[in-house]
Amino acid sequence: MIASLLMLLQAAEEHHEDDLGTTIMHHVVDGHELELPGTVLHLPSWPAVELGPFVIDFSPTKHAVFLLITAVIVGAVMLYTARRAKQSGGERVPGGFAGVIEAIVLYIRDNVVVANIGHGGEKYAPFVVTLFFFIWVANLLGLVPWGTSPTANISVTAALAVMSLVVVEVAGMKALGLRGYSRTIFFWPHDMPLPMRLMMFVIMTPVELLGKFSKPFALAIRLFANMVAGKFVLYSLMGLIFVAAPLAGWVFPWLAPVLMSVAFLVLKLFVAVLQAYIFAMLTSVFIGLIRHAH
Repeated sequence: MIASLLMLLQAAEEHHEDDLGTTIMHHVVDGHELELPGTVLHLPSWPAVELGPFVIDFSPTKHAVFLLITAVIVGAVMLYTARRAKQSGGERVPGGFAGVIEAIVLYIRDNVVVANIGHGGEKYAPFVVTLFFFIWVANLLGLVPWGTSPTANISVTAALAVMSLVVVEVAGMKALGLRGYSRTIFFWPHDMPLPMRLMMFVIMTPVELLGKFSKPFALAIRLFANMVAGKFVLYSLMGLIFVAAPLAGWVFPWLAPVLMSVAFLVLKLFVAVLQAYIFAMLTSVFIGLIRHAH
C-alpha cells in the first residue's frame, strides 16, 4: 500500500498533474512506460505495420511486459512443481510449495473440470488449469509494488475469452460431430409442423448464434470490469489522503483512508483468486454444455 501511495505521488510529479482523477487514470490505463521506484522507464517504440486499412503497432506496453512476466512465473512454477513431483516418484505428495500447487491443480481438475465436463473431461484439464493460474498470477501482479494487472486490459481478457470460445466450439465438434454441432446453431424442431419449423428456424437460429458469442463476451467483460474497478476504488481511497490533508492537517486524515485501503487490499487478494476460479469454472461449464447438447 505504501508503494501504491508512492506511485501516485510519482505519477503526479512526472506529469505535473494536480487533478487526482487524471493521475489515477494515467496509472490504471496501459501505456508505453513502466513506473519504477524513483524513475519512469520508457519502453522502445517500433514502427507500426500497415495491413490495408489497419495499422498494427507491435511496440511493447507495460501490460505486454507484465503478460510476459506472468507467463514466465506460471511456467517456472509449473516446471518446479512437476520436477518435485517426479522426484517423489509418485509415491507421496511433494512437500512445501510444490505440494500446495499440486493440491490446487488436483482440485481444479477434479472439482471444476471433470465435475462440469463429465467423462473425458480430463483432457481439457491442462487448458483450464493454465487459464486459472495465468489469470490468478496476472491479477496478483497488480498488488505488487510498482506492478500492474494485465487483466485490467480489455484486449487481454478478450483474447483469453476468444481462446475459451475456440476450445469450447472445437470440443462440441469433436463430441457431436459436424451434423450434431450444426444443430447447436440451426434450430430445426422435428416434432413441429413444417410452417412452425421454418418460423422457429428463422427466429431461433440468430438467437442461438448470438448465444455462442455472448458467453466469451461475458467472460471478457466480467474479468476486465472487476480488475479495473478494483484499481479505481483502491487508488481513490488512497487519494482521499491527499484531498483531505490540506483541510485538516497531515495527522488524522491518514487514518480512515489507510484502514480502508488495507481492508480493500485484503479483499483484492480474495478477488484475484475468485475471478480466476470463475473464469476457469465457466469455461468448464461451457465445454460440458456443448459436449452434452443433446
